Formats: sequence, C-alpha cells, structure tokens
Amino acid sequence: MSGSAMRAGSRSPADQVGGGFIALYALAYLSTALLFIAPLLVTLALKVNSLVGIDRAPASLSLIAGVGALVSIVANPFFGQLSDRTTSRFGMRRPWMIAGLVGGSTGILVVALAPNVAVVLLGWCMAQLFFNALLAAQVAVLPDQVPVVQRGTVAGILGVCLPLASVGGTYVVNVFAGHELAMFLVPCAIGGVFVVLFALVLDDRRLEPADRTPWSSRRVLEAFYVDPRGHPDFMWAFASRFLFVLAYALLVTYQAYFLLDRLGSAEDDVPHQIFLGTLAQAAVLVTASVVGGRLSDRTGRRKVFVVGGSFVYGVALFLVAMATDVHGFLVGMAVSGLGFGLYMAVDLALVVDVLPDEATAAKDLGVLNIAGALPFTLAPVIAPAILVVGGGSYVALYCVAAACALLAGLAILPVRRVR
Repeated sequence: MSGSAMRAGSRSPADQVGGGFIALYALAYLSTALLFIAPLLVTLALKVNSLVGIDRAPASLSLIAGVGALVSIVANPFFGQLSDRTTSRFGMRRPWMIAGLVGGSTGILVVALAPNVAVVLLGWCMAQLFFNALLAAQVAVLPDQVPVVQRGTVAGILGVCLPLASVGGTYVVNVFAGHELAMFLVPCAIGGVFVVLFALVLDDRRLEPADRTPWSSRRVLEAFYVDPRGHPDFMWAFASRFLFVLAYALLVTYQAYFLLDRLGSAEDDVPHQIFLGTLAQAAVLVTASVVGGRLSDRTGRRKVFVVGGSFVYGVALFLVAMATDVHGFLVGMAVSGLGFGLYMAVDLALVVDVLPDEATAAKDLGVLNIAGALPFTLAPVIAPAILVVGGGSYVALYCVAAACALLAGLAILPVRRVR
C-alpha cells in the first residue's frame, strides 16, 4: 500500500505503542467480547429454555447457535474486506466499529423481546452480522498499529479479554437474574461505552480513493479465501485455531445443560455456577496470558506457547468431563485457564506474523475468524450425534472436545515462518 494510502494511523516498525493505547484497545476488545459472550454463555440458553422447556431446548439452541455462527462466518471476512476498502474521512476501521455496535445491540434487543424461537433466531443472526463487522475492524487494529516487537505482549493482553468478558458477563447476568431484558441489554450498554470511546480516539488508518483496488465479484469471493499452497503457515494456523475453538465451543455451548443434566444442578443455580467456573478459569488465565505473551516477545518464540497451551487445555477438558460435582467442575475450569491463557496469548501474535499481506489485514483476519466461528456452527451439529452415540453422556462429549484441543497443538508444529 502506498504512503498516501496510510496517511493517518500508520507507524514505522520502530514506533512502539504506549500504555494508554494498549489499555484502551484492551478495554474495547474486552467490551466486544462481552457483547458476544454474555448471551452465548448464559442468557441465550435460558431464553430458549423459557420458551420451549428443557426437553426441546438443546435442539433449539443448536439451531440458533449454528445458524448464527454461519452468519458470522460470512460476515467477518466480508466486512473485513469492506473495512480494507473504506475511504471514509473518518478512517478505515472506525465507521464499522460504530455501525457494528449499533446494529448488533439492536439484534440483542430483538432476542430479549422474542416471543418464540423463530424471532430469537432472527435477532441472534442480526447480532452476529453486525457484531462481526465491529470485530473485523477492531482486530485489524493490531497489524495496523502495533509493531512486531510488541505483538506478543499486546496479543497476550487481548487474550485475557475473552475470559474476563466471560466473568463480567456471567456476573452481570447473575446480578440481574430474573430480569430478562436487563440480562441481555446491560452487557451491551457497558461494552458500548468502551467501544465508542476507543473508536473516537483511534488514530485510524485512511485509504485514499485512488489507492483502492477495483471492486469485482471475484474480489468479493476472495474475501473468504487464502491460497493454502501459497500461504501454508497461515492455513496451519487456521487449522489449529479451528480445532481449539471447536473444543471451546463444545464446552461453553452445552455448559448449562452439562450442569443441569450431568451434575443435577437446579436451574436457578446455573448462572451462579457458570460465573464461578469462569471466575476460576480467569483467575489462572490472566497471569498465564500476560506472562506468556511477554515471554513470547522476549524469547522470539511463538509455537512452544501455542502447542503447550493446547495440550494443557485438552487435559483440563478431560478433568471437566470426569467431574461428578460442582467442585470437580471448578477444578477443571481452573486448569483450563492455564491452557487457554497460553494459547490465546500467543496464537493471535503468531497469526499476525504470518499474514499473507498487511494491505489486506482485515480481510485475512476475517478469513481466520472463520476458524473461530465455524466451530460454533459444527458444534451444535456434531454434539447431538456424540450424545446419541455416547448414550446421552456429556462425559463423551467433553472427551471429544479434549481430543480436539490436543490436535490443535499438533497442527501448529508445521508452521515455519515463526519459531
């Protein structure tokens, strides 16, 4: 990309970002995670359960989560490509952050007020569509603004955001338990403040109209594809992310039903138990993610942290699968924090280091997001089959999830461009 195309918001490799930028970026990223994760962990499952009952809820939730994830698979790379081509005087990323926040929050409102499963599905698809526009623009800020020597550190801090959002989201839902509208909308209000603040102060990249590539149907299709032969490292990283997130999706999508069915928890206790589980996970994860990211930058190594994190997460899922009471569940969740923290701290930095082209960073990161979204489509499809084969056993389901995490570690070994 030409110098004029990067007239604002561009940095030389030697320019390091300051603590204020990192803190605000992390708060905005955490807020975006909160928008996604609060419904996924608790409120969406409880909303469906209130509409159709526990016997039909798993199948209905599978449909909603699966179709919503399919929408996100299309939306993230598509909006990423639009962001890479945006010539607005407000920048390339900022307009999509604001539009994504407003549209996605409207979708959450539709879910909260839905009188039936069909309207829940409509609202969740709308939320996924617009929140992924926000996410695509926000993730692209990492290669836009952060030099290579800081990417492990910044990615490590961003890696803390998902579990902290999980804790925050389940806590807010727990506080407003029994008030359905508040359980859905308060996380949007809290998250929206920091997303807007970051978007307003961001020294965003700007693209000159003369530097924008011509639009064509072929270019639209390219938004969803990276040549695996030309960029094998990116595709191995894609495979690893897919397997790891599949393990995570199998855990969190059916977490409420695991507690209800496997451990015999009362429905009113489920939000509090999920909050305790995410808190136990986050207590370990925060340290693992921040320390892992800094060590990765200092040693110049990425792969050992990603592989190690995958293996620890796999072991943790085995512990969750074997739990016979809430205490065992909490132990497994705590151990998962170590694996999740190490993996997510460094995996994003590794991916950014092997991007095919910095000029199409948002588009390529959108393709990577398919690896983060597709598992949430497949998990609701394969989980019922696993439960049938396993005689309705959630132990079998979580053992499969553990195997996926172990394979995620093996998939990163062939990557060559980073150590």
